[in-house]
Amino acid sequence: MITLSPLSRRLLYVIVFEFIAIICSTFVLMMLSGSNVSESFPVATMVSFAAIIWNFIYNTMFEAWEKKLQVNKRTLFIRSLHAVGFEGGLVLICLPIYMLWYKVGLFKAFTMELALLLFFLAYTFIFTLIFDKIFTLPNLNSSKK
Repeated sequence: MITLSPLSRRLLYVIVFEFIAIICSTFVLMMLSGSNVSESFPVATMVSFAAIIWNFIYNTMFEAWEKKLQVNKRTLFIRSLHAVGFEGGLVLICLPIYMLWYKVGLFKAFTMELALLLFFLAYTFIFTLIFDKIFTLPNLNSSKK
């Protein structure tokens, strides 16, 4: 098990997560759109960068909202609200990208996004599980002496 500083751990997580996500998303988009790698790779890359930027913006806004409401604990309801808000915003960002790039209608773009959403649900769970096994949290490691 490897222990990194919190910043290093977060940066490594995002870099590795998104690198694998771009590769996997490319293949998912190829299947959904009937396109080839050269058509789907740029879309997967755009969506990945959009997700990174949206993640930063959304989490900043969400944390400010929590602070304003003086939320002291992230309950299941708060975590659910966070997830739905994040994914909802990402859907609104991605739909126009799919519609313009692949020249498809709203329904087809939505089905593409829904398929990717389901893929990412499983991928995020599995990736995080493996990542946490390899890269321990600093505070968990420091309590073991």
